[in-house]
Amino acid sequence: MAYGAAVLALVLVAVLVTGVVLVRRPFPQTSGEIEVPGLSAGVEVLRDANGIARVYADTAEDLFYAQGFVHAQDRFFEMDFRRHVTAGRVSELVGEEGLETDRYIRTMGWRRVAEQELALLSADTRSYLEAYAAGVNAYLEDTGTGALGLEYVALSLNGLDYTPEPWTPVDSVAWLKAMAWDLRGNMTDEIARVLTARDVGAARAAELWPDYPEDRHRPIVEGGGVVDGVFEAEATGPGTRKPARPPLGPGVERVLEEVLAGVERLPVLVGRGNGVGSNSWVVAGEHTSSGLPLLANDPHLGISVPGIWHQMGLHCRTVGPECPFDVGGFTFSGLPGVVIGHNDQIAWGFTNLGPDVVDLSLEQVRDDDTARVGDGWEPMEVRREEIRVLGRDEPEELVVRTTRNGPLLSDVSEQLREVGGGDGLSIKWTALRPGRTADAIFALNQARTWDQFRDAAALFEVPAQNLVYADRDGTIGYQAPGRIPQRRPGNDGRTPTEGWRTENDWLPRPVPYDALPNLTDPDDGFIATANQAVIGSDYPYFLTDDWSYGYRSQRIVEVLSEAIEEGRKLDVDDMSRLHLDSRNGFAPYFVPYLLDVLMPAGHQAAGQELLADWDFTQEADSAAAAYYNAVWAHTLRLTFHDELSDDVRPDGGDRWFEVMRSLLEQPDSVWWDDVTTDGVIEDRDDILRQAMQDARDDLVRHQARDPENWTWGHHHRMDLVHTPLGESGIGIVEWLFNRGGYEVGGGDSIVNATGWTASEGYQVDWAPSMRMVVDLADLDASRWINLTGVSGHPFHPHHVDQTDLWVRGETLPWHFTRSAVEDATEDRLVLTPRGSG
Repeated sequence: MAYGAAVLALVLVAVLVTGVVLVRRPFPQTSGEIEVPGLSAGVEVLRDANGIARVYADTAEDLFYAQGFVHAQDRFFEMDFRRHVTAGRVSELVGEEGLETDRYIRTMGWRRVAEQELALLSADTRSYLEAYAAGVNAYLEDTGTGALGLEYVALSLNGLDYTPEPWTPVDSVAWLKAMAWDLRGNMTDEIARVLTARDVGAARAAELWPDYPEDRHRPIVEGGGVVDGVFEAEATGPGTRKPARPPLGPGVERVLEEVLAGVERLPVLVGRGNGVGSNSWVVAGEHTSSGLPLLANDPHLGISVPGIWHQMGLHCRTVGPECPFDVGGFTFSGLPGVVIGHNDQIAWGFTNLGPDVVDLSLEQVRDDDTARVGDGWEPMEVRREEIRVLGRDEPEELVVRTTRNGPLLSDVSEQLREVGGGDGLSIKWTALRPGRTADAIFALNQARTWDQFRDAAALFEVPAQNLVYADRDGTIGYQAPGRIPQRRPGNDGRTPTEGWRTENDWLPRPVPYDALPNLTDPDDGFIATANQAVIGSDYPYFLTDDWSYGYRSQRIVEVLSEAIEEGRKLDVDDMSRLHLDSRNGFAPYFVPYLLDVLMPAGHQAAGQELLADWDFTQEADSAAAAYYNAVWAHTLRLTFHDELSDDVRPDGGDRWFEVMRSLLEQPDSVWWDDVTTDGVIEDRDDILRQAMQDARDDLVRHQARDPENWTWGHHHRMDLVHTPLGESGIGIVEWLFNRGGYEVGGGDSIVNATGWTASEGYQVDWAPSMRMVVDLADLDASRWINLTGVSGHPFHPHHVDQTDLWVRGETLPWHFTRSAVEDATEDRLVLTPRGSG
């Protein structure tokens, strides 16, 4: 968002003259008593030393009312900005710079779908959503806009005259669309395959998407098959897979480039990137010191301030039909319930399953708003919407055209709209069909057995997640849920399809839920999921070919297997240490090739010498890790940048581990040759030698001449950027809202997944958004940590009070029982019905 010099001056004056008042004004009341309308009885909100709230109520409606009130206290601007994004109304807050986002979101119709979903939800869920909205609105009623968040003060200096609208249930449901979008799977890979083929031809492009290495990295569920429509873990038998489609012909690249660039500019509300995923694992009680399971989870999502999650406990004073909740964990501000966590009987965690739930369809369209279907033409659905823009007197009209496959994303591009009839690109996505994921959240919160958990998971349609499970009876389990389309033979979802061909249509019904992979109490005593292949290639239904390549998951498997084979009993501390594991799984393969390259004696070889006794871990203070990752980035640059366009260059993630694993065995592959050097044909060792020289120069320039003084953390910094004010371009605004400079270890495709993009730099792009370990034997012995803190208010004591702990790999006690919560309580707020006294 761009500000002028006058606005900057106003901000400076405001901060200098009234800074303390403005900053502290949004800090909420967290002790004493507040009268609010609409409660049936008093509700207690107990906060611990980190401001984490535990809510106690007599009815479910009062419980979620209070959750809405607390979310609004801590995070209302975040909630409000999120609903503006999901409704395609960002321009109302920030002006012209929000227009592209609004056009895309309105074109896809996220809020329209949310409105349709609301009618499908159970009566109980709708009641909880209404109660939550009432709680949010109770807080808004008695709080002025400036007191809701410092962000509104900053935006007002840019001309925003604004009073937030009341919160509605649709605002909550629409957030699930943002979650689904950021975790949508392989949509960008579909485009990248075509653009890569444009650059180097279809055969060479295929080399850059290797098959999943089943022989080295085991899937989540080994074996199993579908018998009479039901998945059975012990069944065997061959499956049928869809053949790959032939490459697309020329003429579509411009459409794909425009759409790829546009969607990549949308706000990242949850997380995005090939490295974005999660780790989760669960260990059976026979291998734990307590005798009951341990469950661990750390979702890897986009980094921001405030962080994605808001920790909370939701407790009915008496658990029963009127109030069936006794649950704690990680919540999304704006959405009632607990998304990941545990109740008094079970625990669960998520990793992104990543199925192919999006197809991009090339469309032949005409100026008369018709699209080709087979050999004929059919009318498209056309609707017009108005987008209000801050600073404009008149709204912008948006024309949305939808084919039988879905809305035309290509219409958002001004350049493509000017072309008129011709090629278009539509999106067919499971999240654009109404579903019942909101029901799933409340069902998970109430589940008490594996069967009830599976029933709840059946409702979790988008985004499809790997669900791990443990209960206090000792059961551990895994379930793959989600609405996953069935495609016809010839359409494998790897590239955009010709939308006018009916043979590319999805089958009427998705993959049956009962046929999706699941597992309980495996013989080896643990289950590990980290976005690797869910199941082997002989599974009869096509889920995706674009899994993570299993480097993180295999490391988790190795660590747990080693402990079990040695007969060690695992505890909470062991799980926390595994969260922080920083071993690079590709380095043991790559480093020997680097050490075999003869380097000039002296300073050029100094970096190479660090690798000789490196243990392949990437701690923040590691000199060898700093050098290795610089070599990796330069190797990718020297190998691929001469032939690949900017939009498809290597990000350095585990797909590129597999690509390079193959190329290292081919010292004379054409990929090693730099096509920009006339008369010279480079081989593998030429490129590796130059990469090591460039890496050393890079580190000398940015860190120190002496390799012993290099550190990975100095290069690999984490900056927490506020949305939308953190990239305003104005120093004082960014100082107010951003936090950063954290030096961290870990890396891409490592268990401690602090991801970075090799083509852009070493800074952290995504990270574990939280870490949790649940001890089913003693829930009060569980541990958790958030990336930032519960408060969204800059300079509040709980704004980033967990970040330093997170960086150091520490966690907080996770109090659950009433006695433990009481012992940890620092602030006690009682919400009472207005007029009850």
